[in-house]
Amino acid sequence: MRFLLDEAQRDFARSLDALLTAAGTPAVVRAWATGDSGPGRALWSRLADAGVFALAVPEKYEGVSPLPVELAVAFRELGRHAVPGPVVETVAAAAFLDRLGDDAAAAALLPGIATGRTVASFCLLSPAPGIDGSPYALDADAADLVLAVRDDCVRQAASAGPVQPSADPARRLARPVGGDVLARGPEVRAAAAYAADVAALATAAQALGLARTLLARTVEYVRQRTQFGVPVGSFQAVKHRLADTLIGVEFAEPLLYAAALGLAADDPTDVPAAKVAAGEAAYAAARTALQLHGALGYTDELDLSLWIRKARALRSAWGTPAACRTRVLEGAGA
Repeated sequence: MRFLLDEAQRDFARSLDALLTAAGTPAVVRAWATGDSGPGRALWSRLADAGVFALAVPEKYEGVSPLPVELAVAFRELGRHAVPGPVVETVAAAAFLDRLGDDAAAAALLPGIATGRTVASFCLLSPAPGIDGSPYALDADAADLVLAVRDDCVRQAASAGPVQPSADPARRLARPVGGDVLARGPEVRAAAAYAADVAALATAAQALGLARTLLARTVEYVRQRTQFGVPVGSFQAVKHRLADTLIGVEFAEPLLYAAALGLAADDPTDVPAAKVAAGEAAYAAARTALQLHGALGYTDELDLSLWIRKARALRSAWGTPAACRTRVLEGAGA
């Protein structure tokens, strides 16, 4: 199995990196956390123009066909730059609508997602394989479309309740309220399970990108910070901590692409392994960054805090470590 990206995929990653570097995402994240979605919506349109959301939408609905590997490449870059908003939930909503078997709903809703006109949120109110149900939808207050699945019924929510506090202020949680039934039946449950796997893959990619940024910035910092007249990065304990963090990140990356290749073949077996590995790598990178930055790591004024706070949330989003490990063991017949 080939895990190396081809030249077109690497070019896609580089173009997204350049776009997001120029966008100044820390300011966008801070605005989003206060409820100002204007800068985030502007960035959303640019990401849509780059084809990010079209990667989860079939060609007949203005997409480019579901491409899980390219989706993983894109979301790794979104994680590297801590892009706010329901980016994962939007591609999950697209995957759900694609698998629902309702051509009228797909035709009405998918083109808007592909082109960036529609910001979507998607939530499972009841459990799916490897994922606990939640009463909250991410950024439902800022979304144009909120799909809420409970058992074999999906509703298009009419509104969102009050925003609830989150470990990451830029992840705004709200209860979907009311709405009409969009579909009902066993096909809803099957489509929701597939969408949850897409969401877990995209979250794993986000977490991996996040870990890369945390590690890179921490390495840069320990090279500059001095103690006893030498850079703290020269201390053996610091080197070991950074090496352990790097091993976790490097271990997670091939798992991510293996999961993406499997999902492209309609086999989600490797998704929970990728999710737990990437989530733990991001969490470990956040702890390392926090410790090695010292008191600076605790300050909201430091942009790195935007990445640190997101790591904890991504670790549990769309599959907690315990749930993912359980699913891995069940898949192995343990």
